[in-house]
Amino acid sequence: MEANLEVNVKRLAKEETQEENGEMELLYGVEDSPSFFISSILGFQNVITAFGGIVAVPLIIAGMAGFGVIDTAYLVSAALLVSGIVSIIQSKGVGPKAFRVGVGLPTIMGTDFAFIGPAAAVISTGGIAAYFGGTMLASLLEFGMSYFIKPLMKFFPPVVTGSVITLMGMTLMSVAMEWAAGGVGSATYGAPINLGITAFVFLIIAMVNHYAGKKFAPLAVLIGAIIGYIVCIPLGMVDFQQVSNASWFALPQFFKYGISFKWEYALPFLTGYLVTIIESVGVIQTLGQVTKTEVKNEDIAAGVRADAVGSWIGPVLGSGPAATFSQNAGLIPMTRNASRKVAIAAGYIMILMSLFPKFATFVSIMPMPVLGGAGLLMFGNVAAAGIQSLSRVKFTNRNMIIVAGSLAVGLGVSFRPEVTASLPGILGGLFSSGISAGTIVALVLNIALKEKEIVEESVA
Repeated sequence: MEANLEVNVKRLAKEETQEENGEMELLYGVEDSPSFFISSILGFQNVITAFGGIVAVPLIIAGMAGFGVIDTAYLVSAALLVSGIVSIIQSKGVGPKAFRVGVGLPTIMGTDFAFIGPAAAVISTGGIAAYFGGTMLASLLEFGMSYFIKPLMKFFPPVVTGSVITLMGMTLMSVAMEWAAGGVGSATYGAPINLGITAFVFLIIAMVNHYAGKKFAPLAVLIGAIIGYIVCIPLGMVDFQQVSNASWFALPQFFKYGISFKWEYALPFLTGYLVTIIESVGVIQTLGQVTKTEVKNEDIAAGVRADAVGSWIGPVLGSGPAATFSQNAGLIPMTRNASRKVAIAAGYIMILMSLFPKFATFVSIMPMPVLGGAGLLMFGNVAAAGIQSLSRVKFTNRNMIIVAGSLAVGLGVSFRPEVTASLPGILGGLFSSGISAGTIVALVLNIALKEKEIVEESVA
């Protein structure tokens, strides 16, 4: 009892200090262990947030491969299974220190859109087996580069990391707005009913998060999503026929579609892995910011290695390469939950969902505007965390240029991706993503623009 009292006193003292400094108060820290029930509920909240991103890529790949309903369903289940496995590895951190895999912070994994472009070219020439084999071979680059993260991190001072975190939240806003409108290709895209549902869910989440107290505030996103889902049913926005058509149980299969190991299939994916490395470094730094954890170079390296290991596990089970998702970083400041146990619980939930397609389908038919209401707040929180980080940076003329250049190019590419689509080779890949483009600009400016005092001393 005395030990528990001491822990509570320390926590209260920490909360008072955070409030005095105007900082976000975490209800659950990284090392905290909520009950099984709370961890499961909060974990399911993470799954809902990431679900759209996890299943989007396998749906696109299935279309490229010309798959029917059964094979498409298998790719979606495989993506959930791999995302669950790798999320557990990334959040927990496994192996000895020198070879550790996983950052050890609450993280959700999935397949990145950076691999879609090269996948189209590879599948058209070698089929789905070439896609799986090519991504596996190319992931060796990511694994190797993870051991060179430490010397690279000197190029990521606070002005660069703050810019990247801010840019990450801002670029994700376009995703949230697409959800709010009804989703790409929706027959009711931008309809008032979609925007109304988004605004309704947005307000519920904001109100619950602010007024519900410490017991229910962490569940704000889940509560808002459930209420929004229920409201959409009588409005005819939910199609339960898809749930009826889905099978009850499905087991994973090893090498179901084969694997073709040829270097010509791997080369197109190298750019995708370079983009993934850049984005993963930014996501991990964001996680450190919002979880109030000091992220060391070896932690970032271990996180990048988890991406590479996941990219080997994925094709074996019928999924694509793994990447660290940025969406769920927005949940942490929203719910004030940073417990890695919750992310691990989310991983187990995704594994179970992959085995029971009906349940996965029930979640997948959630109307996009419901996710839009949640996404706007979550991604806005990521941008706010970046702004908070930049507030600690001294805004000299040099730093102002770095921030301005990074945001301008990053947001420009996000708004008009077609502008950089015709860039040749590796440049086209690196500048295909607003996050990677803005990060590259920040890195280049940080190297090119020397501090004014240093320049003057050298001239003297």
